[in-house]
Amino acid sequence: MRKGRLYAGLLVPTLAVSLAACGNSGESTSPASTTLAPPTNTVNLAGICPATVVVQMDWEPEAEHAGAYELVGAGYTIDSDKKRVSGPLVIDGMNTGVKIEVRAGGSAIGFQNVSSQMYVDKEITLGAITTDSAISASTTQPVTAVVSPLNRSPQMLMWDPATHHDWNTIGDIGRTDAKVVVSTGSPYPSMLVEKGLVKQSQIDTSYDGAPARFVANPGIAQQGFATAEPYIYQHEVQAWQKPVKYQLLVDVGYDVYPEALSVRTADLTTLSPCLKKLVPILQKAQANYIADPAAANKLIVETVRKYNDSWTYSADVADFAVKAMKDLKIVANDTTGPIGGMDPARVQSAIDTFAPILTSTGAKVKDGLKAADIATGEFIDKTVRTQ
Repeated sequence: MRKGRLYAGLLVPTLAVSLAACGNSGESTSPASTTLAPPTNTVNLAGICPATVVVQMDWEPEAEHAGAYELVGAGYTIDSDKKRVSGPLVIDGMNTGVKIEVRAGGSAIGFQNVSSQMYVDKEITLGAITTDSAISASTTQPVTAVVSPLNRSPQMLMWDPATHHDWNTIGDIGRTDAKVVVSTGSPYPSMLVEKGLVKQSQIDTSYDGAPARFVANPGIAQQGFATAEPYIYQHEVQAWQKPVKYQLLVDVGYDVYPEALSVRTADLTTLSPCLKKLVPILQKAQANYIADPAAANKLIVETVRKYNDSWTYSADVADFAVKAMKDLKIVANDTTGPIGGMDPARVQSAIDTFAPILTSTGAKVKDGLKAADIATGEFIDKTVRTQ
């Protein structure tokens, strides 16, 4: 679950006020299109998938979720009360015969885990769940990932290069006594300690998403996302407005599949006919987005504006995120070949790394958990790739 990205505070008043002024409540609908091609045998999901494919994201709308928003066709509705976008599910200009509904996470679901929300609300077809969260839920709320639009995690630790000119890696942080400020709930701080990269005494779990502490005390290291904070701090946090430096957590062992779209494990067999057609469409949508992000980014920014809550997200941040996802291989073909694929060996390595850590925190990890318990490549089309 993503936590602590609520940076629309006092340090960015112009942005927050401009978004609030444009917001509205209730529902709004985009103009319908009359140029959609009818479903074909390849893309016809009617009678095979649910009439509305409901996708539950783990955070507020942002470019990392764009593969789902890419599928929302003209005539969509934005429900600013329930924080949902729904419309015809469209791929390559063809109507699939069903609808898609993309639901926000974060505050919209009380900041709870997506797996928990999926077991509370059985209308949800797919949920965005990172590998370590699936491990944690493996006994009480088991889920199985069927496609991973993101190939690497954008999570990072960042620092002020002017204060720490001698820091180039996370390991350099650990050779000091500087605090590493993170939010609660993720196993990666314990992983960093176990690897000897930082000391336990450095871990500070009080991060609340606001930039105030980093601005006031640039001696700390702080969590963030390489797809957002580097741009936001330099261009939108008025009290900072200079570069930050960072290292991706994936580079030091946090090698999970982030926000993989998953189903409740017990529903896997029932949904299989749908997933055989839907998963390749999800793959193609992500490939289409990274090649031409304009339409989905516009919808994401519009959605954030109309939700009008504490989350802010500008078109400039969305554009930055696309470049970062390309440059850092956050969206890329998997080692198994296709975009959206999930290497079983990599999933098993994540289990071996994080199951003991999560168990030590009280999570009820399934005994003998294997990669096949939480991820499957059965529905992946190996021919769908991104350039």
